Amino acid sequence: MEEIRVAIRGGKFTTTMQRGGSGPPLVFLHGPGGPMSRAPFLEDLARRFTVYAPAHPGFGPGQGVEHLDDVIDFALYYLDFLDELGIDKPHLVGHSFGGMLAAEIAALAPKELDRLVLICPTGLWLDEVPIPDFFTFSPEQLVKSALHDPQGPVGKMLLAQLQDPERRLDTHRCFASAGKFLWPIPDKGLKKRIHRLKMPTLVVWGASDGLVPTAYADAFHAAIPSSRVSILNGAGHLPMLEQREAFVNAVTAFLAN
Repeated sequence: MEEIRVAIRGGKFTTTMQRGGSGPPLVFLHGPGGPMSRAPFLEDLARRFTVYAPAHPGFGPGQGVEHLDDVIDFALYYLDFLDELGIDKPHLVGHSFGGMLAAEIAALAPKELDRLVLICPTGLWLDEVPIPDFFTFSPEQLVKSALHDPQGPVGKMLLAQLQDPERRLDTHRCFASAGKFLWPIPDKGLKKRIHRLKMPTLVVWGASDGLVPTAYADAFHAAIPSSRVSILNGAGHLPMLEQREAFVNAVTAFLAN
């Protein structure tokens, strides 16, 4: 996949984007940890789809977050992004915070998308199963809660990234930007709009997710009429990394059906 630089709204927003593959368009929206540049699962998806994986404004190289006040502003930014890059009726795949954005985009413009994949999304709230305030977590707590196997290769990689002094400022910037739209964590109004999601939707969750519990998979499934759920064993909040093959197979089968 290649990295390209893009400008939206006449340069008001600038960012970089990973693009590669061939086939129907697929846009991937990353979570609060920042862009997943050159992640192997994106390369896998690029064998069947033309994949676009932009960095959000305020994350990594993404600039312009100061022009966004709430999640609706963010969703409208991405609708402009699709228009200006000429990405017509894509599959939209979002992880965590990116999953919330994907759901909001789909609620605002359901006819402009094809299918929707939500990976451990935030955006809803269950009083009986609260989402922990992960913005207060230490790197060790975050890795332990996010992964099925914190001691495995993905856990070691993630912890090293979170503890790397050279990447610390970038990590803090990503979490600060996410906090602007996610904190306090209870919902930002998605529950009032989620009924507008009419497209086929796949909800993917890691069975061991300690950040956003699997009870939320049922909540999203109940709120989206044309949805189905795939729970992946041996994975936490990052199923596309811990169970890469199972994740890619589930998403590819759903989108190709």
